[in-house]
Amino acid sequence: MPSRPQLEQRSVAPAALSAMEGFHADVLREVQEAVRREPLVVVGMAQNPHVRKVRQALDEAGVAYKYLEYGSYFGKWKERLAIKLWSGWPTFPQVFVRGTLIGGEDLTKQAIADGSLKSSLTASGTTAAAGTA
Repeated sequence: MPSRPQLEQRSVAPAALSAMEGFHADVLREVQEAVRREPLVVVGMAQNPHVRKVRQALDEAGVAYKYLEYGSYFGKWKERLAIKLWSGWPTFPQVFVRGTLIGGEDLTKQAIADGSLKSSLTASGTTAAAGTA
């Protein structure tokens, strides 16, 4: 699997590494716990049309999910930045199925359309039922 370029850890000063590790660690713990515990997690923000559309698509498909919201265009950008740095995905929503990031709006809608989303969920015993936060 190809990986994206990233600054090597040995090229980061110890003080910078320490600051990076603590950057909104509480938010990352919350997201990581939800991704570990819940079959499907949508991480998003208020007022974002892509987040709204992916949630609507999941609701219409009858797929249960856990929704985590971090701010809006007017606030909590640092918390969202921490999530983006952790996941490597540059935008919201971020959709996780069984602990795996599947992408944002387009890739989630594609997975709904081709049936791969429901098969990933039902293969492990999750039943479909619309869900929210």
